[in-house]
Amino acid sequence: MANIEFIEYTPMREVVEDGEIRWVPDKLGRKIHKLPQIFWDNGEPWSEANHWALTKALSTVGGDIGTVRTVMKHLAAYASWLYPDHDWRHFPMRKQDRPIVQFRGELIAQRTKGTLAPSTASARMAAVIQFYRHAQVYGFVDRNSPMWTDRGVVVRYFDTAGFERSLSRLSSDLSIPNKSSDGFRLEDGLTPLRNEDAARLLEFTKDHGPKELHLMLALGVLSGPRIGTITTLKVRDIENAYPDIQAPDTYLLRVGPGTGVKTKGDVSGNLMVPKFLIDALKAYASSVHRLTRQARASESNRERLFLTTRGSPYEQGTLRRLMTDLRRDAVDAGLQFMQRFKFHQTRATFGTWLMGMALRVTNTKAAVAFVRDAMLHKNERTTFLYVRFHEDGHVKVEMANQYTNVFSGAVNRDWKQYGA
Repeated sequence: MANIEFIEYTPMREVVEDGEIRWVPDKLGRKIHKLPQIFWDNGEPWSEANHWALTKALSTVGGDIGTVRTVMKHLAAYASWLYPDHDWRHFPMRKQDRPIVQFRGELIAQRTKGTLAPSTASARMAAVIQFYRHAQVYGFVDRNSPMWTDRGVVVRYFDTAGFERSLSRLSSDLSIPNKSSDGFRLEDGLTPLRNEDAARLLEFTKDHGPKELHLMLALGVLSGPRIGTITTLKVRDIENAYPDIQAPDTYLLRVGPGTGVKTKGDVSGNLMVPKFLIDALKAYASSVHRLTRQARASESNRERLFLTTRGSPYEQGTLRRLMTDLRRDAVDAGLQFMQRFKFHQTRATFGTWLMGMALRVTNTKAAVAFVRDAMLHKNERTTFLYVRFHEDGHVKVEMANQYTNVFSGAVNRDWKQYGA
């Protein structure tokens, strides 16, 4: 495994005084807030990857390094796959023995199984190739290493005046096209859990594993927020949740800009949270278990609802390890559906259930508007995916029933007459 951490970068320069070299802050350099850095499980930094992150961050116009953080998260996934069995600088002559080629195969396998969105597989491989190009330029790997084969690609487009133009670029034979896998999928390329499996998951986590993970999963299944929203909730957000006038057993929890709770696309809105879950979160917030963690937290993090044993907010690396442990323990306990489970499937599960319920009591237009607001979708097209998923399910059930009624007699006949 490898972890990604975010540091405050201050540029330094060397000065010579009295024959000695000292390092002092470079006043002409640019400080970088939350620069992503990768560390191996033994605590050693992946210096070459971190150099790439710094180089990209320093070349970013305007100082926004969101793209740098994104590609480094992809590279951290590659590092976790590498550790401890593969050397990223190993390039044997046999192509199939090269780690970068094997990693490509792993991404395609995950895409095929549906555990990785096609767009994510494509972007992850592109990030790894970009890093290796950087490593070649700076001499971190032998420039003659047999990594891949580049080919020229001509991209044709029309300019603003309507004239056709062409752009030449290099493409690696290891790149993964952004090609959708078979089967219909919801937002972010994942499918929902069956309702009974979601219930089994929450029953299992209630008695096994960290309380924090159980409550996070419960929020995902019962209210549909993304993990970035859940991990930025504060105690006051739970305390300020209020009953819905039309449904007192459902509480509304404000999120988005102005609340300090992150949402994708900075969408403002209310999460719909069942009263029993609000009560459970309030009890957790004031529990000795959480207050012990709060006592270890810095002043800026003390009010976070969910804190690690060290008093830190939950980051991607920590959650990845928790989910890996959960999948292993759940499968050992007989929950086979957990083999390829992803946290974001809780959101897809909530959305599918909510859309099915809404379509039973109102028309499609009203159902889409309701689910869009409940799931904080910025674009209504995303919400319509849930309508199509729900309708596809009905079609498949009806098709199966019709097949059974029409053809079962033709297939399940007495085959003795044919010598079977």
